[in-house]
Amino acid sequence: MKQNKYINHLTPAHIAKRRDLEGQEQQALFIWMYTRYRTLYDCAFHVPNGGHRHVAVAKKLKGEGVKAGVPDILILQPRGGYHGLAIEFKATPPKSAPVSDSQLEWINRLTENGYMAVVCKGFAAAKETITKYAHLPAG
Repeated sequence: MKQNKYINHLTPAHIAKRRDLEGQEQQALFIWMYTRYRTLYDCAFHVPNGGHRHVAVAKKLKGEGVKAGVPDILILQPRGGYHGLAIEFKATPPKSAPVSDSQLEWINRLTENGYMAVVCKGFAAAKETITKYAHLPAG
């Protein structure tokens, strides 16, 4: 029997990709940062902690140092007396997920250690945070 070529659009993986609003907003944020604040962009990266993985892959990553709750975006450029900026990025409400206990622990830990660490709900909030951070004195 020939497999229906349209069946793939019903798979959980396809549905998850289509509904990854957080990922889409975050991608737009990095494009915006590249065009507006290139020096920050050059020191910025996404920490790929989220998503669903096979148990064996998750165990391997944990053994390599992956830790739950680490913020999604790190900008390792000191400004305004901070060592860098850490952003726990959530989709724009009402599509945003709740902030987990481990994410709040990391935000607090990074703040205590001299980083500006925040939760941003959506592209606009993250853009505003990065703009304010960019205008702090460098160094």
